[in-house]
Amino acid sequence: MTMRKQDADTMRALQGLESSSSSARLRAALALGTTPGPQFVDKLIERCAIEPEFSVREMLTWAITRHASSLTVPQLLDQVRSGRAQARSQALHTLSKIGDRQAWPVITPELLTDADDEVARSAWRAAVVLVPEDAEPELAAVLSTQLGRGERETQLSLSRALIALGEGMLPLLHTAMTALEPRVRRHAIATERLFRDPDAGFEFAVEEAKRIVVLGRTGQEE
Repeated sequence: MTMRKQDADTMRALQGLESSSSSARLRAALALGTTPGPQFVDKLIERCAIEPEFSVREMLTWAITRHASSLTVPQLLDQVRSGRAQARSQALHTLSKIGDRQAWPVITPELLTDADDEVARSAWRAAVVLVPEDAEPELAAVLSTQLGRGERETQLSLSRALIALGEGMLPLLHTAMTALEPRVRRHAIATERLFRDPDAGFEFAVEEAKRIVVLGRTGQEE
């Protein structure tokens, strides 16, 4: 491929990210990830922050991960610190895919308890990937304060994050099983059930937790 043709293909791909067609944006992200270059990083991260289509965002994330982390991580950290919810959520999602633990300091308690569910969920997923081993107890303690939060998808995300931390989080779950708030008790019990029996599925664990709360038991007494 001649330099002139390569430049033309690059220009088309970059312009494609701005297309009104989601399929064109998807193809553009694929092209920029297939032939990565430092000149693409800014545009890929900027687009990820505003892209409305899930499938295109996933392709953009993949394309970003194809570039050197020394180029992408600093910019992603800037996005996490920005005020726009989608920018923060997508940057956290991408950081979890890159897995560079130098990004861990950006995962603050404030971020893990962010009022926006999508931001919080992305922070939980990133946290369990990036957390140093000696910081796992502190992370589990913060995550446990979010038990009972949100609807099914949010609760499942939190359960998965806690489960990813292993047995060390079980005492926190057992404490939450005796909480005054029924939603917290149900979520804690469901998470513990899912930890013990991953094949049972979250829906079954939730229904079992509801039954236990109605009967006035925590599961530790069984």
